[in-house]
Amino acid sequence: MMILMALIDLEKDGGVPVNVVAKLMKVESAFITRHSKELEDKRFVRRKRCANDARIVNLSLTDSARRQLASIAAQQEELDEFVAGYLDITDFAKLASCLSGVRQRLEKARLHAALKMQEPSREQQLRDA
Repeated sequence: MMILMALIDLEKDGGVPVNVVAKLMKVESAFITRHSKELEDKRFVRRKRCANDARIVNLSLTDSARRQLASIAAQQEELDEFVAGYLDITDFAKLASCLSGVRQRLEKARLHAALKMQEPSREQQLRDA
């Protein structure tokens, strides 16, 4: 999915070279090549060699991929509107603050439990004495 999203952002008339997509995603070109071949098999991506340099492969979205991504974007927008209709910005801020507090408490509890596991039990202390 990330390759498709990168192509949406970068694509021009002739497509986008594999190495450009790889740089954007901070991965190796081989990763993009392997996965773009899979996407080509599923008819999401078109792979075409550059006319000037056969070593370069340009990627572009197929019309089918564009339609499906547009549908997903519309669904996402509906979900965003539903959620935004339920909570306003103040409520989101309160929720984020509460979740942050829960995360901090869970981290403290995890550390406390880890320390307890490292401490010898009272029985073991008595035996060792």
